[in-house]
Formats: sequence, C-alpha cells, structure tokens
Amino acid sequence: MIQNDNLILKDMTDYKPILAIETSDILCSGALYFSDDKCFASSVYMEHSHSQNLFEIIEYLFNTSGIKPDQIGSVAVSGGPGSFTGLRIGMSAAKGIASGAGVPMIVVPTFEAFAFQLSSLLSGEAFIIANKVNKDEVYYSKFKIKSNNYIFVDELTILPIDEFIDRAVGIKVIGNACNIIDESQNTFSSPDAEYIAKWALKFGKELFSNEYDYFEPMYIKNFKVLERDKK
Repeated sequence: MIQNDNLILKDMTDYKPILAIETSDILCSGALYFSDDKCFASSVYMEHSHSQNLFEIIEYLFNTSGIKPDQIGSVAVSGGPGSFTGLRIGMSAAKGIASGAGVPMIVVPTFEAFAFQLSSLLSGEAFIIANKVNKDEVYYSKFKIKSNNYIFVDELTILPIDEFIDRAVGIKVIGNACNIIDESQNTFSSPDAEYIAKWALKFGKELFSNEYDYFEPMYIKNFKVLERDKK
C-alpha cells in the first residue's frame, strides 16, 4: 500500500513537470514536480520494497495528476551513494521512462540533495550525513548551512567506523549511521523525491542529457568479485 501521499495543488503552471525518483535507501519515493506551488509526491518507507512499489508509485502520480508519461519535461533520479539494488532499480526506471518519453534526464548526487533538503530545516550549525556501507564502514560527508543553502565542509568519502565516530563528536548526524553514535537515534537516510527534482532544477541544469547509456549510479566503493576455489 502507498503511504504518506502528499498532494500540493495551488497555482497552475505552464511548463512540463519533472519526474523525480529516490531509491537510494529504505525510502522509495517519487514526485511530479512543477514548482514549489504544485507538486505531486508519494512515498513508501519499507525495506526491500523498491521493485514492488516504485512503478506503483509512478503510476499513482500520473493518475492523480492527470499527466501522461509523454507529457513530462525531464526525469531526475537519485544517483547515490546507497543501496546497490535500490539504485539500480531507480536508474533502470528513470532510463526507461526518459527514453520512452524522449526527454532528458539527470543523475542527482543523493547526499547533496539531502543536504539541500536539510538546509530548509536546520539552523546554521554544521551537520554530518552518514549512511552505513557495511558493518565496518560508512558513507560520510560534512556540511554547513549558509544563507539557506548548504556548503561542503568535508567532501563525500567512505570512512572506517572508528574514524567516523571520532569526526562525529559533538556534531549532529543525519542518516542511518547515527545509531552508531546513539542507539536511540533513528533518522531518515535519504531525501524526498521532491528535493531530487529541486536540486536538479537549481544546481543541475547543465547536467541534463539524452545520452541515457552514460548514466550510472555513484557507488563510490569498488565492488570486488570473489573467486571460489574449484574442487
């Protein structure tokens, strides 16, 4: 079942919406974004649900908005870092829809879109976005809010748990790695799809392209192929 449905309808706009997709972690989110005054969005917060729910969400958005897939202006998809499977599902969906509609698409850096969303919620303090890579490492980046926007303090990287804990002392941590610092904490680990669209329009206008084959998720970490001994 689709949960947390959000429908915002104010002034009509005369330009085509951007379809935005977020599947980098547990949140499976989609949005048809026209402007701050007109946005259709829906999300499901459930582990291992993306393959089941993403197209249901997208269909719901088109049906509710009255927009057909060939009436969108572009597609934006969260590019990571994040879940290998989730990012692949989102990327495949974005490519298929963009190609079918003949519109450009963009891959949005997930942590930057998340920082952009948080900049509207937090004060000028520094904060860390950190999500678990595995039991030993985290994706890490540090930001500071300035003039209702975000600036990098530490660029996105992968840190061992011990180094992450040292860097996080006394600083607000957002993301699923926050419970490494405090087991009682549990925060969202990815942006809403609406902010994938907002980031794309504000910061990524030159990054839109119809060269769909060149778009790939931003995993950061190299995956190793393990060979089994043959007996």
